[in-house]
Amino acid sequence: MRNTLFCLVLVIPNAIATAADRWTQFRGPDGAGISDATGLPIEWSESSNVRWKTAIKGKAWSSPVVWGEQVWVTNATEDGKRLSALCIDRDTGKVERDILVFAIEKPQFCYPFNSYASSTPVIEQGRIYAHYGSHGTACLDTTDGRTIWTRQDLPCDHFRGAGSSPIVFGELLFLTFDGADRQYVAALDKTTGETVWQKDRGIDYGTDNGDNKKAFGTPTVIATGGQAALVSPSAGATIAYDPLTGRELWRVQHGGMNAAAPPLSGQGLIFVNTGDGGFKQFAVRPGGQGDVTESHVVWKFQTAVPSRCAPLLIGDLLFMLNEAGIVTCLDAKTGEVVWKHRLGGNYSSSPLSAEGRIYLNGEDGTSHVIAAGRKFELLSTNHLDAGCMATPAIAGRAIFHRTKTHLYRLEEGARAAAKN
Repeated sequence: MRNTLFCLVLVIPNAIATAADRWTQFRGPDGAGISDATGLPIEWSESSNVRWKTAIKGKAWSSPVVWGEQVWVTNATEDGKRLSALCIDRDTGKVERDILVFAIEKPQFCYPFNSYASSTPVIEQGRIYAHYGSHGTACLDTTDGRTIWTRQDLPCDHFRGAGSSPIVFGELLFLTFDGADRQYVAALDKTTGETVWQKDRGIDYGTDNGDNKKAFGTPTVIATGGQAALVSPSAGATIAYDPLTGRELWRVQHGGMNAAAPPLSGQGLIFVNTGDGGFKQFAVRPGGQGDVTESHVVWKFQTAVPSRCAPLLIGDLLFMLNEAGIVTCLDAKTGEVVWKHRLGGNYSSSPLSAEGRIYLNGEDGTSHVIAAGRKFELLSTNHLDAGCMATPAIAGRAIFHRTKTHLYRLEEGARAAAKN
């Protein structure tokens, strides 16, 4: 590894996005799903508060990312043979580039509920990092669309399709591979794409069943007491690594599979969602060493916990939306229920929050906006023609909402949609 000055990116308790005009990765700049944007719409429909609506062909559940005047999404054909990246003009919604990133002759099997482009890219000044699991990872120049580097030599049988999103920390790009055959985390030099370190999970799953080994988790870099940790959920366990070297710092053995949500940090705790089975949702004190399951886990919660929709930590409250439309508010310090409400419907998109509101987007095109408080309060119910699998992005005064068929720019006061 070359001598590089790494910029320590902290996940601050109760963090909010530091740049309201950008949305750089899955669930925003810190992965917490909270924006400090103001003036966002509360109500919308096909005929109101839509600045533009752009058709996106293919099948992909990745989120949009926003930088400057560009909105990017990754995309795929339904058969997975064409993996692409689209650059969309933020002002007009016009597709400026549709770049074929990888042509795959024989794609892995992908469960129909998933897609071949479910991993959200990472964007920064001049570069976007597009990830399609073991089918490939690419760094593209956002100014001209050229390919800077690619990697297609990181193997993994995703078994049901990939879903983990990459994140950037300093000069490193982290990729997560939790498949049926092998499970590991890789850190690449983001400038060259070369491997800096690679670490096998070393988890005893107690079974040869591939479903019990796979996960779709996106990690979070969390810093406490001057020590940065890459906290990475997986099937069976969550492991914290030294982000610069890959050395294991601590782990929690929690069981379960399909972990997908990025961990959250606040109130002196780290909050982890484990997907299906096991602890499901738990809080752990940072700073331990080795197996801290018995010594550092503060509370566990297992009722109506989501396996796909990532929770939100807002102040001292943890909000969860499960796939059946049950919203639960917990006291973050104790894990005790503050309130619970059934909205109904089906959900895969993760909630987002801004201005004391929570945005919940359903698979049938119905969206709810609720208050982020100690009592349930429904602020609005909205509907678009197609349902939502992807988690939206927030930048400026707009919500960039990807449905199964279109990308929308939702903005207060927009009356006539430009259709592209």
